[in-house]
Amino acid sequence: MSDASAGVPRPSSEMIRGRLRDLLDRWVTNPVVRLLARLGVTPNVLTIAGLAGSVGAAVALSTGNLVAGGAIVLASGTLDLFDGALARATNTASRVGALLDSTLDRLAEAAILFGLLVHFARRDATEEILLVFLVMTASVLVSYVKARAEALGIACNVGVMTRPERVVLLSIGLLIGHVTILLYVVAVLSFATAGH
Repeated sequence: MSDASAGVPRPSSEMIRGRLRDLLDRWVTNPVVRLLARLGVTPNVLTIAGLAGSVGAAVALSTGNLVAGGAIVLASGTLDLFDGALARATNTASRVGALLDSTLDRLAEAAILFGLLVHFARRDATEEILLVFLVMTASVLVSYVKARAEALGIACNVGVMTRPERVVLLSIGLLIGHVTILLYVVAVLSFATAGH
């Protein structure tokens, strides 16, 4: 007998995502945030460090050091997991901090993609140049649609390809040497997310 016929609801992607986020918070985010708070690190320091790391990744990528760039992208993207949680844990969350975080996140992603664009332009890799352009466009579109919907009071479900997912997939592609395939995946799923 299937779950559906037994009247047992199937877990939605949002439910699964919520459970994974809870596990991540319990075993990774919360312990790291407690340590950062004890060390006196502020959320804005993490946000700025994430941007600096992304600029470093862009330099590595633009010079063809894709594996090093991928590792730096992953490391700097990880900082983004902690800045908001640290702000909440230390009661320092503010609208200005949230605006700074969102703005620098966009700049960080643009820097990374620009570094890739320079790398592929040097190699005359037309397919990859087009893919990076599509990922850039989709990234801007996802952010714009979400912000505009919220400004209009429309509930905006996140979808499957937000910034953390884009960062992780791009990092994996760079680290394992299959960035073209992962750029296709990120582009398609990002446009699907914007339409979602």
